[in-house]
Amino acid sequence: MLAAERRDVLLSRLQTDGKVIAKEIAGSLGVTEDMIRRDLRELAAAGLCQRVYGGALPVSPAVADYATRTTVAIAGKERVAAAAAALIRPGATVLLDGGTTALAVTAALPPALTATIVTHSPTVAAALVAHPTVDVYVLGGRLFKHSAVTCGAATAEAARGITADIFLLGVTGVHHEAGLTTGDADEAAMKRTLAGRAAETYVLASAEKIGTASPFTVLPPSAITGLVTDADPAHPTLRALHSAGVAIIPA
Repeated sequence: MLAAERRDVLLSRLQTDGKVIAKEIAGSLGVTEDMIRRDLRELAAAGLCQRVYGGALPVSPAVADYATRTTVAIAGKERVAAAAAALIRPGATVLLDGGTTALAVTAALPPALTATIVTHSPTVAAALVAHPTVDVYVLGGRLFKHSAVTCGAATAEAARGITADIFLLGVTGVHHEAGLTTGDADEAAMKRTLAGRAAETYVLASAEKIGTASPFTVLPPSAITGLVTDADPAHPTLRALHSAGVAIIPA
C-alpha cells in the first residue's frame, strides 16, 4: 500500500471512529507500527490530526486564530453561552475565560443580573462595559494575541488574589481520554491557575470541540464541575464522561 493510500485510510478512520490506534491499524493493513507512527507524524505536521500516546485523535478546529474562530460554530457557541449564563447566580463572583464562546456569554447575561466578573480577556471586558449592574475586573499581563487574553507571571499573580464562585472555562478540545486541551502551553497554565481560584469550574464547549484534542492539557475531566455543550448526548465522548461522573449540561 502506498503512503498516500495509508494516510487516506488513517484520515477515514479518524472520521468514522474518532481515533486511530497505531497497533490495531498496523495489523489490519499489514504494515509496521513504525510506518503508521511516521504517517501520523506527517498528518500531525499538516494539522490533520493530533497525536497522542498509542495513536491519534481528531484535531480541534478551534486552534485557528481568533479572527477565524469568530466565524466557527456561531449558533452552537450562542447556545452554549446561554446555558452557561444561566449558571451564574445573582451576586456571584465569576471568572470568565477569554475566547469566542466566553465573548458570547457576555451577550447572554440578563440585563438585570448583579454580579462581579473577573476576566483576563480585554475583549470580554470591553463587551461588558454597557452592562449596567455587572462589576468588571481585568487581570493584567502580557497580551497573548492568538486568543486575545493576558497570560504570564503577572496575570497569574493577579489571579491569586481572586476567590470566585464559578469559573467558565473555554478549551479547544474535549476528550474522555486526552482530557481538556488547548493549543498553547502558557495559556493552558493560565487556565489551570484560574480554575484553582474558583469553587466550581464549568467547561464551555460547542459540538465541534467534542471528541477532539489539542497539544496541551488544561485539566483532567475529574477536575471540573460540569461540561456545557450542545453536542449530541449520544456522542461517545459525552457518554464516557457521563459514566465517569462528569455532569453534562445540555445547551
